[in-house]
Amino acid sequence: MAAPRPRRISDFKPTFTNLAQTSHYQVVFGGLSLPLRQHLNVRGVGYRFIGETVGLLCNTASIPGSSFATADIVGNYMGVSETMAHTRSYTEIQLEFYVDSEYRTIKFLEHWMEFIASGSGERQSDEGYYFRMAYPEEYKTNQTKIIKFDRDYANNIEYTFYGMFPKSLNSTQVNYGTSEILKASATFNVDRYVAGRHDSYSIFRGNSDNKTGLPDDISFYGDVQNYINLDPSVAAKTFGTDMSKFNDIGYGSNPVFDVANANQPFAQ
Repeated sequence: MAAPRPRRISDFKPTFTNLAQTSHYQVVFGGLSLPLRQHLNVRGVGYRFIGETVGLLCNTASIPGSSFATADIVGNYMGVSETMAHTRSYTEIQLEFYVDSEYRTIKFLEHWMEFIASGSGERQSDEGYYFRMAYPEEYKTNQTKIIKFDRDYANNIEYTFYGMFPKSLNSTQVNYGTSEILKASATFNVDRYVAGRHDSYSIFRGNSDNKTGLPDDISFYGDVQNYINLDPSVAAKTFGTDMSKFNDIGYGSNPVFDVANANQPFAQ
């Protein structure tokens, strides 16, 4: 590593003037089961509201996090204690919503949780009502997304949640003071998430899961050549570019692929 050296402000100013902002994002609820959507629909929370409106009313969201559960291993090396990961855990996420004048936002959260505990099939107004949980595949969603972007829409990062459902609905305070916009918040449990797009089109283009369009491990000429040897039309579909231009290139023994320009290898 090179020793530190003095740098001009102009050297790093572009980096700090091109930072992501917190106020541009989109929440999209999708993948709710048919029984759940029917349960919500008859309670005034229609399909269109779920698919288009409730995400727009989400005024605060959190990009998810995760952590590893670890175990200490002793004995592989004399006098050395090692820590190894064995389980990846995903944190809960908090979502806060503006409440519309028809209170559909609260109904969306309240009746989703009601559906989770409605497995008994009994009327809630009955004196002997009891709870029985529904099957997870009926109340969990696998297509809810948080998409973070900026005002120019040039770049974004997308998270898709699997096994997501509201774990708790937080209390909402009302009072006789100065009127403010009513908000409702809930905590959602997540089994796991996928960072990056993984729809069929992104997979076809080769840029799913935040890939640049080429495998990350392509760094040497031999690796690139192995992909070039594919039929150029197949390579074009796989990588989203015409790879035939890379044929018969011999830039030394250790060229690397310029992913940023995606047009030619250059000598290292």
